[in-house]
Amino acid sequence: MAAAQRIVIENCAIATVDADDTEYASGHVVLAGNRIESVGAGKAPEGLENVVRRIDASGHLVTPGLINTHHHFYQWITRGLATDHNLFDWLVALYPVWARIDEPMVRAAARGSLAMMARGGVTTAMDHHYVFPQGSGDLSGAIIGAARDMGVRFTLARGSMDRSEKDGGLPPDFAVETLDGALAATEDTVRRHHDSSFDAMTQVAVAPCSPFSVSTELMRDGAQLARRLGVRLHTHGSETVEEEKFCHELFGMGPTDYFESTGWLGEDVWMAHCVHMNDSDIAAFARTRTGVAHCPSSNARLAAGIARVPDMLAAGVPVGLGVDGTASNESGELHTELRNALLINRLGAHKEAALNARQALRLGTYGGAQVLGRAAETGSLEPGKLADLVLWKLDTLAHASIADPVTALVFGAAAPVTASFVDGRQIVEDGRLLTADEDAVARSTRDEAQRLARIAAQG
Repeated sequence: MAAAQRIVIENCAIATVDADDTEYASGHVVLAGNRIESVGAGKAPEGLENVVRRIDASGHLVTPGLINTHHHFYQWITRGLATDHNLFDWLVALYPVWARIDEPMVRAAARGSLAMMARGGVTTAMDHHYVFPQGSGDLSGAIIGAARDMGVRFTLARGSMDRSEKDGGLPPDFAVETLDGALAATEDTVRRHHDSSFDAMTQVAVAPCSPFSVSTELMRDGAQLARRLGVRLHTHGSETVEEEKFCHELFGMGPTDYFESTGWLGEDVWMAHCVHMNDSDIAAFARTRTGVAHCPSSNARLAAGIARVPDMLAAGVPVGLGVDGTASNESGELHTELRNALLINRLGAHKEAALNARQALRLGTYGGAQVLGRAAETGSLEPGKLADLVLWKLDTLAHASIADPVTALVFGAAAPVTASFVDGRQIVEDGRLLTADEDAVARSTRDEAQRLARIAAQG
């Protein structure tokens, strides 16, 4: 790092989210190139060379960048539909629309989803994309390209479905892939785009959609493919009571036992939602170190229930936060999930002891890094880790009277982002993206949403 250009951030409160939850009431962070060089109390060390910028961050809290562990970017152009449905009815209503997406639509939707998250403090995003209509173009390439342009660290969970309406599934027949086609396309995506290096900006996971939209063969073969290629696995799990009933009727067992029978429990696996988990399910996840992407707003929007996050954490299950698709969480912002995770979990069995502010922040940062398999690189502010961090402005009307900055961030209104850095590069300044024209992104998403609506209406 001796010759690297340095950025010095000073006079700020800092929540490192390290193993000891180290915090500084007034401290500094020094970035050298794309790494964090030092974090500590008081001013930065004297005599630093190649300092290209000094930031007086008075009135700010600096945290690790937020990490989103579950999303469906394409849904950005179908927001506000089927607003009073449960999961299965919602899917039945929307699959005929989603089955008409194409590459320009997916690119615009990805840019909209990424822009909204990035301007709200997300530095690492993921997208679980599983709808690949025949002839729709290079959807994976469009999504990855959008993330690259936005400057956000990114994991594409290359999804798939091979159980359509004719097989008892929910998607139209022309919106699913064959078993062999899905496996081949997923392997090609991994080989073309996955980067396993420490400072990778793009990674790929193998991600069949859900037990009720894919065959057992695709689940089992997908797990084998991921482990042969050395990448992670992702799917939906235990989201609703209807899913549990489906698994018992079709497979003769509950979702967790089914996942275990197909090779889908392990430290290289993370599941979205996991709302309906009994004690033995949680124990199985803890024993195998299977991760969970907790999506509180989406779970509430679709009336799926309250996930047992406090019990998962107590058992040692890795848990991160997810936005989920914006057809079931129209805001598309992860920083609001910090607050919603805390509040919704307090409606459960543990009441006010369910989660506190620091646990919520950990879910959105280090917990997410664990779930994505990147805890060695990001998720906390520690020397040697990647320079992914956010400066939250907490001295305005919305937060100034809250003494504790972490409480202000989690319990208070959505805090303004003064600056967000990814890989040492600033991508947000004073709440606006530096890597894209937000107004142009908005126009594009509106145009593509209207085009999709017209095509879907024509049937």
